Amino acid sequence: MEMIARNPASGTYAASPDYIHALEVKHPSRLLFVSGTMGLNQQGMAAADLEGQLELIWSNLRAILTSADMTVGNIVRLTSYLRDGAFMEANQNARLRALNGRAVPTTAIIVETLRDDWLVEIEIIAAG
Repeated sequence: MEMIARNPASGTYAASPDYIHALEVKHPSRLLFVSGTMGLNQQGMAAADLEGQLELIWSNLRAILTSADMTVGNIVRLTSYLRDGAFMEANQNARLRALNGRAVPTTAIIVETLRDDWLVEIEIIAAG
């Protein structure tokens, strides 16, 4: 499988260091579509703060990926749903740490979550 970042030099706005416009995936043998994943522990309880929820989300995503014999290196698309726009930077930093600085096509959306204690939810697509 080959992954190629697609950032046109003209015709659209410039991508940033942590963001790419598109990722072409050549010859994947598998695709994994992961539901929105919450910052919940194994008992289904949300961490008390944003940093705790982001840690749990990425731990949960790694467990889901492992169950499919994949890693965060297989992530080809990511969408974050944030309860508050003020969470953008912390979410971005957590994503960059989790992906070891690798940029993937990413969207962040400000939403009203189903419960007040759910601060962020992340869904991914992975290819292998």
